[in-house]
Amino acid sequence: MKASTKELTDELMGREGVRSVNVDPHENFKITTSQEEIMLTGPAIILINQD
Repeated sequence: MKASTKELTDELMGREGVRSVNVDPHENFKITTSQEEIMLTGPAIILINQD
């Protein structure tokens, strides 16, 4: 059985070492690393896995 994206997101958000950032609809945000810069618009859930 395939898990939905929501189910996968909820599972990861509950794990240790994973941080989430919620972006409201129509809110602009930018992700910048040493290699690239991405500009997007919400809604979005950004997951940061540092495990």
